Amino acid sequence: MTTTISLLRHGLVENPEAVYYGRLPHFGLAARGRAQAIAAGRYLADANISAIYHSPLLRAEQTAGLVAAQLSAPAPLIACDLLTEIYSPYDGQTIAAMEQRNWDFYGEIAPPYETPADILARVLAFFAHARAEYPGRHIVAVSHGDLIAFAILWAFGRPATGAAKRELIDCGVDDLYPAPASLSTFRFDADGALIEYRYHCPHDDK
Repeated sequence: MTTTISLLRHGLVENPEAVYYGRLPHFGLAARGRAQAIAAGRYLADANISAIYHSPLLRAEQTAGLVAAQLSAPAPLIACDLLTEIYSPYDGQTIAAMEQRNWDFYGEIAPPYETPADILARVLAFFAHARAEYPGRHIVAVSHGDLIAFAILWAFGRPATGAAKRELIDCGVDDLYPAPASLSTFRFDADGALIEYRYHCPHDDK
């Protein structure tokens, strides 16, 4: 018996002021992001999805709803704090400022802000929860880029660090970083051991 968990990054966000929105409220999907989420839902339409978990943030909730609407059978939507965006001091900073610091979220932080190890612990706790709630089934979990990135690095036995995110291409992530509405799928055996990982971006399908 295997359990499959597909981590889905939310679709592209409407962000006219070009800020790093992080955990800020009210940032929803752009029109392109909605189309990306629909493409992911169509890709999963016949995958026998048993539930769709999602981060409580608006962009993830909207992505989950659009995916659910494409499925051939109903699946409950479940908000889960374990899937939320990283907790950092940079919410609201401009994209230009973040690019200047090379998107380094972790080099100069202290509690209560999250380290990569904290973020990985959250995703692993989610994996354990999902396996316990839906053993032998396939679920989707809509989350955010760094949480998914650290899960991928874990799957390949690589360290959860900000610098290691540059190695994602070596882990099968052709987009270098989890693309909006991309799927990172993890398959676990009955004992909870990871037996397969794969990455796919449905809106790139021709």
